[in-house]
Amino acid sequence: MSLITHPCAVCGHTTTLWCSRCQSIWYCSPDHLQGDWPRHKRECVPVSAAGHPSTIATPPPVQQQLVQVTAILFAPEEDRSRLITVQCRPQGTASQGMCPMPLAQDYFTESVPNTIILTQGLNGEPLRFPLHIWYCPKALQRGSPVNRAIHRITSGAAAKAWCGTVIVLKFNGSRRQGYSDASTNDLPALSAYFLAYK
Repeated sequence: MSLITHPCAVCGHTTTLWCSRCQSIWYCSPDHLQGDWPRHKRECVPVSAAGHPSTIATPPPVQQQLVQVTAILFAPEEDRSRLITVQCRPQGTASQGMCPMPLAQDYFTESVPNTIILTQGLNGEPLRFPLHIWYCPKALQRGSPVNRAIHRITSGAAAKAWCGTVIVLKFNGSRRQGYSDASTNDLPALSAYFLAYK
């Protein structure tokens, strides 16, 4: 069975996705359809308005599914870190190699979180799967209560106390194009980082 393919109106890549309204122009991604809409809407005539009976079922709009990954949560008021599920929104296409965006805003009510990418583990060894640390810079600057979970895994020996919420995601490789599930096996590298942080 052969697939009917057409060039994308924006970039020319072969595609099987079309404008579901007029069914006469093709796009390789929802981003290209949205980006071309200001131009295309002037010529886009719905199939039913054009007097053409629709004999082909219109494909559903392309929606990227959220990806779920396990992350480590260091909640400031809890004595231990715990594993949580974080939803991530894909960005671009898989072939573009863009890392999904974690939807972690609900954990950071004080401000937009900053991130640090931890690429070295114990004794400076490179991490095969770098760790992506999300934290609130305002909590660190403001002197919010010390994060008890981080205080516990460092036995209180850290040169500088961490404050506020910290979430850690694990990249699926050194190219950092996606996430894999973090686990308690990542705690030693995190403990070493929190101990060395100044």
